[in-house]
Amino acid sequence: MITFEIGCHRPARLAAAYGPGIFWSAVLTVVISVGLAGFSSPVNAAELTEIEKRGEYLATAGNCVSCHTSDNGKAFVGGLDFETPFGTIYSTNITPDPETGIGQWSLEEFTAAMREGVGREGEHLYPVFPYTSFTNVSDEDIAAIFAYLKTLTPVKSTPPENDLGFPYNQRWALGLWKALYFDEARYEPQPEQSAEWNRGAYLVEGLGHCGMCHSPRNFMGAIDTDLAMTGGRYMERVEGKLSAWSAPNLTSAPSGLAKWSDEDIQDYLKLGFSHRAGVFGPMNKVVVNSTRHMTDEDVRAMTVYLKSLPANAQDSGKPASEDVLRAGSLQYDIHCGTCHLPTGEGSSETGPPLLGSPVVMDTDPASLINITLYGAQTPKTPPSPEWQAREWKRMEAFDSKLTDEQAAALLSFVRASWGHEAGAVTAKQVAEQR
Repeated sequence: MITFEIGCHRPARLAAAYGPGIFWSAVLTVVISVGLAGFSSPVNAAELTEIEKRGEYLATAGNCVSCHTSDNGKAFVGGLDFETPFGTIYSTNITPDPETGIGQWSLEEFTAAMREGVGREGEHLYPVFPYTSFTNVSDEDIAAIFAYLKTLTPVKSTPPENDLGFPYNQRWALGLWKALYFDEARYEPQPEQSAEWNRGAYLVEGLGHCGMCHSPRNFMGAIDTDLAMTGGRYMERVEGKLSAWSAPNLTSAPSGLAKWSDEDIQDYLKLGFSHRAGVFGPMNKVVVNSTRHMTDEDVRAMTVYLKSLPANAQDSGKPASEDVLRAGSLQYDIHCGTCHLPTGEGSSETGPPLLGSPVVMDTDPASLINITLYGAQTPKTPPSPEWQAREWKRMEAFDSKLTDEQAAALLSFVRASWGHEAGAVTAKQVAEQR
C-alpha cells in the first residue's frame, strides 16, 4: 500500500477495513499498519538455520508482525482488534506456544491456513487474514516461514473471543463465499515476462498482498478484479476515532503512479522517502516493519511489476463549481502555497509535490481529508537516514483552522488544478472525517 506525506499527524492505529454496509467487506479487507511494541526474538537468534533465516526474511516481506501485534503488546502474540460495523475480530497468536499459539501445529496445518483459509480444527478463517493472497506463496516459502515462526519465543496469550453477532459469527457461511470468490492457486510465472518482473508479481500479489487494500470490492466484499489496484477504502483510528482512509491507485494511470519513476517507488519503499512523497499514516508500519528490510533486488522487482500495471482508474465524480474552486484557490494561497508552491510542484526544502499525487487524485478523498485536518502521521521509528535528513517543513493540522466548507473547497481546488481531473470534495465528506 502506498500513501504520501503532506505533513505530520499524531499516532493512530489501523483498526479494520470494510466496504459500505457489507459485512464480508469488513472481514475481507486486510489491515497492514498497526502500533508495534517491539519484535520478538528467536530463541537462538545466532543459530538460525538457512531455512529459518529465509523464513525470517519472508515473514518480514509479508509484514506478519504488524497484524499479529496489538498496541503495546508483544510481537506475534496477536490480540489486535479489527473493528467493523458488525463486531470485532481479533488476530491470533502465532508464537510457538503449545496451548495458545502454533506450537502443536504441523506444517500441513499451517499450509492449509495460509493457502486455504482453514484452521487447525477445519474451521473457515475470516479473511482479514489474507489467505486469498497467500494462496500464491510457494511450498518452499511457506515451509521457511513456518520454520522461522517456530524459533520465536513462545508466549502464552489468548486473544479475546471475536465479538460478532448473528449471522456474521457463522463460519460455515464463509464456505459459500469461498465457493464464489476464492481460487486456491499457486503463482505461475509468466514465461513472456522477465525473471525480475515475475519476482515482483510474486511479492506484490502474494506475500505483499498489496491489492487487498488498494482494490475496490463488490457488494459481497470480494475484490473487483476489473478495477484491481485502482484504490480501496479501509478504516483506521484517528485521534481515537474510527475514520475512513483511502488507499490510492497503484496503476500507471494519471491518478496513479504515472508521474512516479522507478527510483521514486524504490526510494519510497526502501527509505520511506522519495522526491515525490514520504510515508505517513497507515503506510508507516509497512515500510518500517517490512519493505525497508527487503533487499534492493526485491524492492526493484516490486517496482518493475507495479510500473507494468496498465493504466486503470475509477470514476471520481465531477469537479466542483467555479465558485467553489475560486474559494478553494484563496484557501490554498493562504495555507498551502508557501510549501507546495503555486504550481503544486513543491520543493526539496519546503514540501512534497501535490501535482500528480495519487493521494490528491484518489477516487475516495478520505486520506487527503485526514491529512488536511490532522496532518500526516510520520513514523516514530525513522525508516532511514535519508528520511531523517529530508528538509520538508512540518505540516500543521488544519482541523481547527478550516470549516468543513473551506476544507472541501481547498481540496476540490487541489484536485482540479495543474491538469488534475479528480472530483469535488464535499463539506459532508469532510465532516465525516472529523
